[in-house]
Amino acid sequence: MTVPSVSVSYARNGSSTKANEFGMRPMQERAFEKRGEQYILIKSPPASGKSRALMFVALDKLQNQGLKQAIIVVPEKSIGSSFHDEQLSKHGFWADWHVDPKWNLCDAPGNDNGGKVSSVGAFLESVDKVLVCTHATFRFAVDKFGVEAFDDRLIAVDEFHHVSSNPDNKLGLHLGQFIARDRVHIVAMTGSYFRGDAEAVLSPEAEGKFDSVTYTYYEQLNGYQYLKRLDIGYFFYSGSYADDILKVLNPGEKTIIHIPSVNSRESTKDKIKEVEHIIEELGAWQGTDPATGFQLVKAADGRVLRVADLVDDDPAKRDRVSAALKDSAQKNNRDHVDIIIALGMAKEGFDWIWCEHALTVGYRSSLTEIVQIIGRATRDAPGKESARFSNLIAEPAAADEVVTEAVNDTLKAIAASLLMEQVLAPRFEFTPKNPQNGPTPGFDYGEGGYDPDKCNVGFNDESGKFQIEIKGLATPKTEEASRICQEDLNEVIAAFVQDKTTIERGLFDEELVPEELTQVRMGKIIKDKYPHLDDEDQEAIRQHAVAALNLTQKAKEVASGNSLLEEKANTAFVDGVRKFAMDVRELDIDLIDRVNPFGEAYSILAKTMSEDSLKQVAAAIAAKRTALTPEEAKELAVRAVRFKKERGRLPSISSADAWEKRMAEGAAAFVRFKDEGRYE
Repeated sequence: MTVPSVSVSYARNGSSTKANEFGMRPMQERAFEKRGEQYILIKSPPASGKSRALMFVALDKLQNQGLKQAIIVVPEKSIGSSFHDEQLSKHGFWADWHVDPKWNLCDAPGNDNGGKVSSVGAFLESVDKVLVCTHATFRFAVDKFGVEAFDDRLIAVDEFHHVSSNPDNKLGLHLGQFIARDRVHIVAMTGSYFRGDAEAVLSPEAEGKFDSVTYTYYEQLNGYQYLKRLDIGYFFYSGSYADDILKVLNPGEKTIIHIPSVNSRESTKDKIKEVEHIIEELGAWQGTDPATGFQLVKAADGRVLRVADLVDDDPAKRDRVSAALKDSAQKNNRDHVDIIIALGMAKEGFDWIWCEHALTVGYRSSLTEIVQIIGRATRDAPGKESARFSNLIAEPAAADEVVTEAVNDTLKAIAASLLMEQVLAPRFEFTPKNPQNGPTPGFDYGEGGYDPDKCNVGFNDESGKFQIEIKGLATPKTEEASRICQEDLNEVIAAFVQDKTTIERGLFDEELVPEELTQVRMGKIIKDKYPHLDDEDQEAIRQHAVAALNLTQKAKEVASGNSLLEEKANTAFVDGVRKFAMDVRELDIDLIDRVNPFGEAYSILAKTMSEDSLKQVAAAIAAKRTALTPEEAKELAVRAVRFKKERGRLPSISSADAWEKRMAEGAAAFVRFKDEGRYE
């Protein structure tokens, strides 16, 4: 059954595709304004023009900031083509981008750890200005020549989320060394809003040195000319996915299908058969196009579909198909190909503007990967009004030994969906409600304008930013905590929605008191993530993250329950936030903490999964629910102490308020565990 879990509409005001007098689009202009900084981190969605933004910044650093050379580092060879020559002067810039063909090592034959490393050495000795190579070539080159050899140069790392601060991650280690030596400039670029899925990319100290340029999905999509709607959904099937694929796949839409990875539950372990099966479902095979290698398939309506198979193990066949997809002469030809079937390819940096549907079978272990796949469908193209991402997941079957794995996949898909909602939403700027507050120019406060006696919700359409007043909101004290509240709430929310205990309880624990998640679990995640910050800053970040997550969920609930909002283009989300803020007597932080962040996700799950499967998932989760752990008791006891400070009394075990009662139980358990010597 197709119920998208996220559906977002945008205004299509054309702003993100308009260029200034230098030929820069808004995101590129924003990056160029920071060109004087030594360390720049560009966080911006696929197709917003990161590679060209880098060209502008690099040319300025080479020409005006005294740097000797620029080295562009990309994760895989195919992305090297994004940095081929560009005539930037044609659009008003003062220089052109040029890479001598011998220095684009992504185009050169041979492996990463051979002649290419020697080429990097030769480049460092030369008077030429720009080199492009893969992450792997760069790692080997740093090992061979040492960090000193790169002094006074710009190092630009594309798809920065491949890096991690884990000591086993070579690129992360090298970047740490470069930052410690402090003799290079670094521009890091990523289309992912959460770096890595479990590991931070850089240490907090190193990260603090970077100036961020953030361009949101909301700004990008709101500023398109054509695309106005994006749907994201997870769908369940039983049996073989290929039998059910046409329930989700519309052959009339330009689609990239990512078949399941061989290790996943959804895979039949025979990828070639799976591709054949999908082609059979689409129609009658008519042969292969000799020029492109595309499969020709006659659909039921008589149209001949052109299907690109990137799964084929025959390198000659696969390379021909791959080359046909990259043919720049066909870039603007909508009819060149209809459906692409891939396994590990066609994700990052793969540019097919016509893609309307990214269909992924089986759960992908990395949220970053999902964001990259969704990015394949969010390009703007003439006549393309809507795009969607669907994740097909096998339902847990009654006789399933791997029911635990099935449950995990389901939870992960929901987590991905919740996170994407956060990424696609406008940005939140929260402020405590004070009598001296006033309206900010450029913000619309709805009917009646700004009201000094209420908590106001302002929205700036141009920047796609909310300004929301919340009573009792804690403010961050240090610069780092302020930066996290402004830039990195999605990082915190990513850790929260991926925490298994949190999502299991949020969806299936009928006795849940929401504050156990919003205060205790979120509090613990922030303590673990930012242990060097003090209690006040940790609490401020916790409140901001919970407010961002819960307001998005409430806005979605209002928008999905109100068909009238559908017609008002991109205002449904904004109206949803406003309506929630107006419906409650006062928008205060305690009220926001009392919302279960997973309530809306559960109602969608109940619509998309069969009742039996839903019961089975609930039972599997209930079976492993445990009593309070010493760690949870300690967290609750900390909250009980805070309660006493505020109210002048300890929480009561007989209170009618569920959260007060839970704190009292936690505090009692804490004392018991302490007596038993359960704490070190």
